[in-house]
Amino acid sequence: MKRSKKISGEFGYKLLTPIMRVLFRLYYNPKIINKDVIPKKGPILIAGNHKHVYDQCLTIMATKRVIHYMAKKEYFDGKMAWFFKFVGCISVNRQIKDTKAKEQALEVLKNDGAIGLFPEGTRNKTKDFLLPFKFGTVSMAQKTNATIIPFGLTGDYKFRSKNLTIRYGKPFKVGDMSLEEANEKLYKEVEKLMKENLKN
Repeated sequence: MKRSKKISGEFGYKLLTPIMRVLFRLYYNPKIINKDVIPKKGPILIAGNHKHVYDQCLTIMATKRVIHYMAKKEYFDGKMAWFFKFVGCISVNRQIKDTKAKEQALEVLKNDGAIGLFPEGTRNKTKDFLLPFKFGTVSMAQKTNATIIPFGLTGDYKFRSKNLTIRYGKPFKVGDMSLEEANEKLYKEVEKLMKENLKN
């Protein structure tokens, strides 16, 4: 089954991400823990907390799979719009219930693809440890039987950082859980992974 050509972006992703991985690792020196839990095949949703514009780079470094990241519409309106389109990002209008963006993401999942997103819906610039999660991740997982891979991200984006860490948790499916139960499970998993990072 072929993926949707409209949002494929596979060529651009595979062309640019190898270069990005090398440069990002050399500059930021991130720790990537438990990346082997990310399935190499099948529909997946990689979801975790959001603290910095570069957060998606840490997941891109963790797997060779093409990850279609859901990104705010504003990124597609500026000078870097070509880049986000080239690597297969999905534009999301956060001012409305963007059914078009969700349909595009569902199409990727139905074709055994990978979606990356941040359930908080925006970067956490507050003093709260973790913002409430929106239901998009678990809703799409339920509709497509996709596997959710939670992650917790902590640390600073500084040159040769000493603490920039992303930790992946045990993958799970929504299954018979209600959306409320699944969303709570995802939230607690991400929170736990973040706390584990801070202990080490």
